[in-house]
Amino acid sequence: MNLNRKTAVVAGAGGFIGSHLVRRLKEEGYWVRGVDLKYPEFSETAADDFIIGDLRDPAVWSAVLDRPFDETYQLAADMGGAGYVFTGDNDANIMHNSALINLNLLTLAQERKVGRIFYSSSACIYPKHNQENTDNPHTAEHTAYPAYPDSEYGWEKLFSERMYLSFNRNYGLDVRIARFHNIFGPDGAWRLGREKAPAAICRKIAEVKHGDEIEIWGDGEQTRSFLYIDECLDGIGKLMKHASFSGPVNIGSEEMVSINKLTDMAAEIAGKKIRKKHVEGPLGVRGRNSHNDLLKHHLNWTPSKPLRHGLDITYKWVENQVKKAREEEGENYKS
Repeated sequence: MNLNRKTAVVAGAGGFIGSHLVRRLKEEGYWVRGVDLKYPEFSETAADDFIIGDLRDPAVWSAVLDRPFDETYQLAADMGGAGYVFTGDNDANIMHNSALINLNLLTLAQERKVGRIFYSSSACIYPKHNQENTDNPHTAEHTAYPAYPDSEYGWEKLFSERMYLSFNRNYGLDVRIARFHNIFGPDGAWRLGREKAPAAICRKIAEVKHGDEIEIWGDGEQTRSFLYIDECLDGIGKLMKHASFSGPVNIGSEEMVSINKLTDMAAEIAGKKIRKKHVEGPLGVRGRNSHNDLLKHHLNWTPSKPLRHGLDITYKWVENQVKKAREEEGENYKS
């Protein structure tokens, strides 16, 4: 290791955002240690060192933080898309697993030199009653309280936010907290239940022929904003470089679309005419959009790329995954 280079740990480095973050840090000249239960699924890790381990075990965190680091990025969590988070079937695991990971880090961080800690929270912490209007959801950072997230995933994220801020006040840990709003892009889950809406819709469209029908959960009028991975990484970098602002702060796009419109956009990219069949399914809140006033004020920055830019890249990647899966699995291919 070059002792003059900045060093970083990325927990959750085998996941979608974590694997992209490792590459970004390497591009910026860091020496990076990644840790996760698994290596990235769709590409080789760019990390200088990668530890396979379960961060619910304090001994794994102890092995990871065996030397001083300039920065620690905590993205490890038990998570997924609506098909995983909102069914209720995974609530205990989501709460228990993610809370343990954060408790273990913070307990050890009091005695180890972990540097500035980044914690990835979520827009899921916002109260359900603030997000019932598809045209005008309320997600300014201060509206998180009185708290009433719509999922146990959101409750755990909110609890962990408060825990990081408490350790900042009581033990002087240098923390930064961002609330992500639907980050998407290549190298993420695209099937089997943990994928989020952009990847799921891209997959469904890639699987069918021109003029065919795909299923959309609910009436498709529920609204969201989606942020492409590169701009998410830009936001993380801005927050980590800020001298004093800890957050929590939204990192997301203010370009809100309905799921129906997202589907139409992906179908246009694919060059296919698609019919929508609306079916029952887990939906989450009725409307959600990033509110970026605090982001602009403290970081003098806001995402600027249109949704279409990232969706075009993502659709082509998912389409390629569908083709590869069919070639590898033949008749056994399952969406």
